[in-house]
Order: sequence, then structure tokens, then C-alpha cells
Amino acid sequence: MPLMQPVENGKIVETESQNSLKNKANTKNGMDKEAFLQLLVAQMRYQDPLEPTSNTEYISQYAQFSQVEQMQNMAGTMELQRAASLVGQEVYIKTTTSTGDTKYVFGRVDYVVYENGKAYLSIEEQLYSLDDLDTVVDKTYQAAYDKAYSFTVKLNKLPVVSGVDLTDAKAIEELREIYEGMSDYEKGFLAKDTVDRYNKYVERIKKVYAAAGLDEHGNKIEDAGDADNENGSTEGAEEP
Repeated sequence: MPLMQPVENGKIVETESQNSLKNKANTKNGMDKEAFLQLLVAQMRYQDPLEPTSNTEYISQYAQFSQVEQMQNMAGTMELQRAASLVGQEVYIKTTTSTGDTKYVFGRVDYVVYENGKAYLSIEEQLYSLDDLDTVVDKTYQAAYDKAYSFTVKLNKLPVVSGVDLTDAKAIEELREIYEGMSDYEKGFLAKDTVDRYNKYVERIKKVYAAAGLDEHGNKIEDAGDADNENGSTEGAEEP
């Protein structure tokens, strides 16, 4: 748990982790074994002494109690196994703030804590209830998504296509390098409109290069005469 708390307007602000723990601590899971046992004791205490509950009924109720306990133990074991399988995975946790707003926390599950029959996931040393788990993210998927997002952000920083000049060449070349290095799977995360805009920028910068006497990648084009002179000089220098 954190040693320092965020403060706003002189009041301590609860974190998403604290809200997650508090909300689940205050949530009743229906009829648990403790409640079942209390009902059984109350029934024995307040039964009609003239018509007491038979031993057979008590045995039947005890059997029901044992079944409830076994089912809860089994559910707890399954929950712990499920939580343990998430260690090392990247997940989204859906939390609710004290004001009722919904927030998502993304991170890697470092370890699992199991207390009072409940499993909690540790993300960056903050505990979240397993019940707040929203999405388990595949690392390949997340990497492709992040790359597509970064590509789109860089693209949006460019001026309008008609205003592109040589000062934008470096940024466009970086985008070309990223896009050409993407796999088909990664390109699938780019919106069609984004790809169309990217292609327009590439065509525009090629025209700018051509007007400046450069090739399509912005490199200086060697003069054909100079190339012939270089070849001639080389040939002349060779011995027959």
C-alpha cells in the first residue's frame, strides 16, 4: 500500500486501488456459510418446545451446511487458480471512483494476494479485486495497438498535405520507416482513413523531392554526365 496519499482541496483522495478494495469489502456475496450457521442456531434457539425439530431435520440441515461450505471452498480454490494464472499478464482493471466515475487501470499483474476468501491482483504495488478484472490483453496485441496508436499520433502532427515541404521530410520518412516495418497484423490496427492519409503524404513528399532534384527517398540524384566521367576516368586509369 502507498505510504503517501494524494490530497486535493485539503482532503485525502482515495485511489482507484482503495476504491476497488473498499467496494468489494462492502459487497455481500449472498448466503455464505456463516450466515447459514447463524440461521441454524437461531432456529434451534427459537423453536417451539412443544414441537421441536426432529434430529432427522437437523441432520438434513447440517448436510446442507456442509454442501454450502464445500461449494464455497471449491469456488475459492477456483478463484485463486484463476488469479494465479494472471501473474505476468497485462490486464485492464475497471474501477469506480468515490464520485461514481468509471476508470480503467492498465498494467502487469506482479503477484496475487488471497485474503478472506477473495483474490486480489497486485499492479505496480497496488491491490485490485479480481472481480474488477475487465480485460486480459495479449502482449502481441498490445504491442501492435501501441505501434498503430503512435503512428497515428505522429501522422496527425503533420501539416495539411498541400502545405508539406522539405522541412517535413524527416517526419514523413520516419513514418515511412515505421509503416514499411510493420507486419500485416500490425497494419490491420490502422484505420483505412489513416492509411489513405499516409499515402497522400508519401506521394506529396515525392513530388517535393522531384522538384528539388532529389530521388523519391530524398537522396541527391547524380548527374549522368558526372557518372560517365567517373567511369571514363576509372577506365583510363586502368592498364591495358
